[in-house]
Amino acid sequence: MTGHIGLVGAGAMGGAIGARLATTGTALKVFDLDAQKVVDLVAKGATAAASASALAQGARAVILSLNAPHIVRAAVFGPNGIAAGAAPGLLIIDMSSIDPEATRALAAEAREMGLRWVDSPLSGGAPKAEIGQLTLMQGGAEADVREAQEILSHVASNQTHMGDVGTGQTTKILNQVLCGLGFMAVAEATALAEAAGVNVERIPAALKGGRADSALLQEYMPRFAARDYRRTGRIDNMVKDLDGARELARQTQITMPLTALAAEIHRLLTAAGLGGEDQAALMEFFRGPNKEKFQ
Repeated sequence: MTGHIGLVGAGAMGGAIGARLATTGTALKVFDLDAQKVVDLVAKGATAAASASALAQGARAVILSLNAPHIVRAAVFGPNGIAAGAAPGLLIIDMSSIDPEATRALAAEAREMGLRWVDSPLSGGAPKAEIGQLTLMQGGAEADVREAQEILSHVASNQTHMGDVGTGQTTKILNQVLCGLGFMAVAEATALAEAAGVNVERIPAALKGGRADSALLQEYMPRFAARDYRRTGRIDNMVKDLDGARELARQTQITMPLTALAAEIHRLLTAAGLGGEDQAALMEFFRGPNKEKFQ
């Protein structure tokens, strides 16, 4: 199909997605309120757009990578938003992590304007986007999801159609429950290993292939031990996601005590000024001996 792909939102995650698309041959136009982020992607082969509306003109699809439902709404339906420049039938692929109810409302409004919508939240973070190995969980009409999957094939190695619009976001909530608890478990185990005098560097290899093994263990225990706080995600984004899980639990009358505890620990760290830091900064909760390494 002809037409370029648009990207609205070029932050840590959107920037990684955009860089991967641009460097693997996708005709990509980018808009972000932060002009420097656009410049960075233009250097990798993308084209800058003056507004979301201008970006949508002539586009085959527009990808969103934004932080909250009200920001998604403004980008799509606000002044100079995507809808103002879109031709009927434009496919919107929302890779933001927002709540399912808001997603369904946004998609319904888009349908009234002749636009198509696929929610395609992700797991794997910027590092996986950079090598084309994101995991995507998607909601929408079957034909629309197939088209989205073809467009995103350069950034994802695992794409699953979960059902109607909103089911991708629901699946992402489940992913974040597992990740939020998993980050805390690995951080806590790291702190205990340090206090007990175990060589933390050997633990991932020692547990590899066992029931305690996981991608989080293999990637993050070495980072926790080294106090490697390079930013590939944000603690305050996890607060948002875990709060979303708790709201879904309220609606479905499910008790989630461990999720509530993980959310509050992330909230404490955010209140302490660490909300913009990577999950690796969870080690600050344990006040480890290498705290001075924090930058």
